[in-house]
Amino acid sequence: MSRQPDQAIPGPDNNPAAPGRHRQATRPGLWERKKARTRAAIREHAFRLFREQGYDATTVEQIAAAAEVSPSTFFRYFPTKEDVVLQDDMELRWIDALRAQPPGMPPITALRASLQDAFASLSAGDLAKLRETTDFALSVPAVRARMLDEFARTIGVMAAAIAERSGRNPDDFEVRTLAGAALGVAISSWLTAQGERFMTEYARALELLLTGLPLQPNSDPAPATAAQP
Repeated sequence: MSRQPDQAIPGPDNNPAAPGRHRQATRPGLWERKKARTRAAIREHAFRLFREQGYDATTVEQIAAAAEVSPSTFFRYFPTKEDVVLQDDMELRWIDALRAQPPGMPPITALRASLQDAFASLSAGDLAKLRETTDFALSVPAVRARMLDEFARTIGVMAAAIAERSGRNPDDFEVRTLAGAALGVAISSWLTAQGERFMTEYARALELLLTGLPLQPNSDPAPATAAQP
């Protein structure tokens, strides 16, 4: 999950919890589109260089040169090299879709429907990039370490969107718990069932949340392993 294109330039609108921020992003003006193109170009060249010469051997300066921007411009869009891997627009799609769900829809149902809508908007190329992002995030230690910060930030963004729908405060314990649980099962489902099976697995995971995460004992346990001499 990822930061949004309009976070690239520091400013008062860059608070991820700010109400209405994502709605504005769905109707980008000329400047926003230019920023989005620059951001996409940086990511595209970064992944190309990662594939060609490896993540560790690729520098920010090389990425910036390939994208025809300065290193300082790179850092305006991505605070670290790890962020160029972790930050895509999936979070933006999900939050926009969540805000588009009917106001009276229960939170879990809205989360499931919105993620389904977000994934339906992805092209085959988008899905391939998302899988490549996952591969880098799991295989590169520096990116894997950075993921914890990104997850915490994404939970905050999701909590803000859920709070808007429920009339609650984003810092409410129940709101943040729901956001964390929804993100957690989404990540778990994606890691185990990428592709067409993902939404089926995610729907099943949310049903478990709705029913209190029941876990029945195995009625046919595996036979005990014989003791070794």
